[in-house]
Amino acid sequence: MKIKKGDTVKVISGNYRGKTGKVLKVMPKRDRAIVEGINFIKRHTRPSQSIPQGGIIEREASIHISNLMLVVNNTPTRVGYTQLEDGKKVRFAKKIGETVNE
Repeated sequence: MKIKKGDTVKVISGNYRGKTGKVLKVMPKRDRAIVEGINFIKRHTRPSQSIPQGGIIEREASIHISNLMLVVNNTPTRVGYTQLEDGKKVRFAKKIGETVNE
């Protein structure tokens, strides 16, 4: 996956287009990610030990990875891969041309 947990991303299409947030979770098998503050849904929950009052809870839902773009140095950019001299495969920002912090 070109986007990993902890990355800052920008939403490029959909209802939240233009918003940025931090990736909380990535689901590679489903090609989806959960981004902080993006794509809120309301969940009706029963009272339980973890949520004693129950009720309607708002939380982030997943968004497809194709609708996200990595942000490096406040610049949205595409992601590529390159080999370092020690043979390690790293991500790099195509627009800026520098490696992304791992």
